Amino acid sequence: MLIIKIARLLLVLIIYISISAPGFSQSKRTYTKGELYFSWGYNTEWYTRSNVHVKQPELGNKYSFNHIKGHDRRGWDNRLFKKPLTNPQYNYRLGYFFNPEKGWGFEINFDHTKFVFQDGQDVSLTGQLDGKPVDTTIHFSKENGFFYYLNNGANFLLFNIVKRHELYTSRNQKLKIDFLGKAGIGPVIPHVENSFFGNKNKPHFQLGGWNAGVEASLRATFLKYGYLEYANKLDYARYSHLKIYKGTAKHAFGTYEMILSIGGHIPIGKPLVHAQKS
Repeated sequence: MLIIKIARLLLVLIIYISISAPGFSQSKRTYTKGELYFSWGYNTEWYTRSNVHVKQPELGNKYSFNHIKGHDRRGWDNRLFKKPLTNPQYNYRLGYFFNPEKGWGFEINFDHTKFVFQDGQDVSLTGQLDGKPVDTTIHFSKENGFFYYLNNGANFLLFNIVKRHELYTSRNQKLKIDFLGKAGIGPVIPHVENSFFGNKNKPHFQLGGWNAGVEASLRATFLKYGYLEYANKLDYARYSHLKIYKGTAKHAFGTYEMILSIGGHIPIGKPLVHAQKS
């Protein structure tokens, strides 16, 4: 995949620098009072198996789909530049380093991820159906009247604390390599579309719970202001009160995510510190 190939190139660049530059970081870095940055990129995900718990009081239903397989729907791997840029799984970051010298910052972190029940799987159904106990297996497929999409977005929004660790700065400061660690919490804003037993909901966006995540990334800054960033992220999301036909559902899952972004930063204020790194 394109993300993996570019990430490998970035890692090779960093390894080459670490071998060829004694001490790895050996040049001065100039700081300002603050530093604003923004990035845009695309992502791919892998999800844990999960359960969906359904309540439809009017129908006498209270049941669960168990150990569901879900997958993403990348979109960027097919004719990316011949469709709107927001159709594929995208992400953006808007951040501010309030203490650039020590590497502390704050970030708004949004991932337009997609979660789709794998079509054609056999799913355990337990609980109560039409007021009666049920323990059976359902063939989960659109042809059979079953689908479940967070396809216009599972949509993770996080408010992150960011810590930057400097790895390398070239003598002319036109190439910088940094490691960034991030952690945060925030709401999920899913687009909910589903059908259970042939009964479809009305597709809609909603505030639907919360998520928490941690992220580790490598950022290569070129010509002082533009950068390429490769990130690995772990996220846990809990969805609740998802609207379905005559009821609600709740759902939780873990995510492993890879992200490749391009961005830029704007120094705020005059240069304050010239620090020598060893």
